Amino acid sequence: MAKFDEMAFYDHKEMTNISYAPPATPWMDTPVQFRPGSYIYPGKARHLEYLGLPNPREWEVTEDDWKLQDNWKQIILEGMADRLQRFRSFKLFMDICVRCGACADKCHFFIGGGDPKNMPVLRAELLRSIYRKNFTAMGKVMGKIAGGRPLTIDVIKEWFYYFFQCTECRRCSVFCPYGIDTAEITMMGRELLGLLGIYVNWIIEPAANCFRTGNHLGIQPHTMKDIFDDFATDIEDITGVSVDIPFNRKGAEVLFVTPSGDIFAEPGIYTAMGYCLFFNEIGLDYTWSTYASEGGNFGLFTSNEVMKRLNSKIYSEAQRLGVKYIIGGECGHMWRVLHQYMDTMNGPADFLETPKNPITGTVFEHAKSTKMIHIMEFMADLIKNGKMPPVDKSRNDDCVVTFHDSCNPARGMGIFEEPRYVLRHVCNNFVEMPENTIREQTFCCGGGAGLGTDENMEMRLRGGLPRGAAVKHVQDTHGVNRLACMCAIDRATLHTVCEYWAHGVEVCGITELVANAMICKGEKKREINMRFQPLPGAEQE
Repeated sequence: MAKFDEMAFYDHKEMTNISYAPPATPWMDTPVQFRPGSYIYPGKARHLEYLGLPNPREWEVTEDDWKLQDNWKQIILEGMADRLQRFRSFKLFMDICVRCGACADKCHFFIGGGDPKNMPVLRAELLRSIYRKNFTAMGKVMGKIAGGRPLTIDVIKEWFYYFFQCTECRRCSVFCPYGIDTAEITMMGRELLGLLGIYVNWIIEPAANCFRTGNHLGIQPHTMKDIFDDFATDIEDITGVSVDIPFNRKGAEVLFVTPSGDIFAEPGIYTAMGYCLFFNEIGLDYTWSTYASEGGNFGLFTSNEVMKRLNSKIYSEAQRLGVKYIIGGECGHMWRVLHQYMDTMNGPADFLETPKNPITGTVFEHAKSTKMIHIMEFMADLIKNGKMPPVDKSRNDDCVVTFHDSCNPARGMGIFEEPRYVLRHVCNNFVEMPENTIREQTFCCGGGAGLGTDENMEMRLRGGLPRGAAVKHVQDTHGVNRLACMCAIDRATLHTVCEYWAHGVEVCGITELVANAMICKGEKKREINMRFQPLPGAEQE
């Protein structure tokens, strides 16, 4: 019999029978119900200790006593006061919401579950109500009438439940007439919970591993090198081309950084193999690093300080190796951190140069500050200037491809057209999902921001319903069988979403499809793709 952390536990008919009727009680009086499948296990003490975070201890979400500090209320209120003073946006977002409801039906968790506290406006009120009660004159005098409420242990539990049912995707912010970034409200809520030692293990363990070894899984340098040696062997078996994969090479022109999900798990490994083949083919003077072996930054889901510490390793390694600039792989939250926060956290990176494509001569002026460009920008520039290696698009003819705009590179960075430009260059069959589910309005995978763990399976499936429905639509109407995306978390979580909501659609990275189509110098007759599956026509031969 299936368990709550397995897809088979959840009946499709029940999962789509969604009620949007509000509860009988007012939202302030409606308690949280922790049911299996809808929350994530708490962070283990050893990971908090390693990162020097407060109140490390072993506790359980379902216990009445969460083992908080005796002065926990004081800690929260002083933490709020400090952040209201340091972060102007936080105070602005607390003050200017008029509760118009423009964002109410834009959250994938509300669409897939119907819980009104997952409407972005109401999720923000969970925190805003404490702000009003303690930091506004009206709230102090009039309390609930002014939208304020006292800080209780039930409020803390409510914060935990709902701030870890937000993927910080920012879709709601696109529709807000005041430009309120609800993701940053979630980030503040999680950071305040962190002052009490309240984290989820799916986030804090990868953060601790990354701080210790340079990647989320805690893989040591020699193991990393062994993995890439295996990649090189597989690439030669597939293409007949022997590739050089450099590590920790001082004086290289480019440091390449990608999420560890591309290195340690399917289907990401095929994208990583694609990077190696592509860079080898164009002769890029680059290096990987066993220290900065993780582009992802789980500090974005933890606190500003942890985010800063994890981001700094990339730039410290770039300085140590003496490279000119950095290229980043198909990652999601790495790009939001770099594009929106890096300069004020770790910048400016004046020891690096403005990125310049050594093959086309293009100077990427928009990266003058961060000194880092996305691999899709790099590839699109090669294609535009006629410098991309030749391709045989028919090698991807077994794929009818659609593209998922990953939230952070799309909404957080504005990379919309480059990946599509690359996909059309290497695929004959490309189909867009409905317009209100892509580009700025893209739906989240439902497992980002550290929510993509199996004990949270119900919420992952509910949060993935809108994206899954869009994929199912193009599967039924156009025969789509491949969902391409440029985010390691997406490649991991969308596999589950597609398995449940659009069965038969596989997930892949863009660079994997590039590697399939690319005609390499000295290659043997290609019969299999990067997954060791027969190329179209090869099976018949």
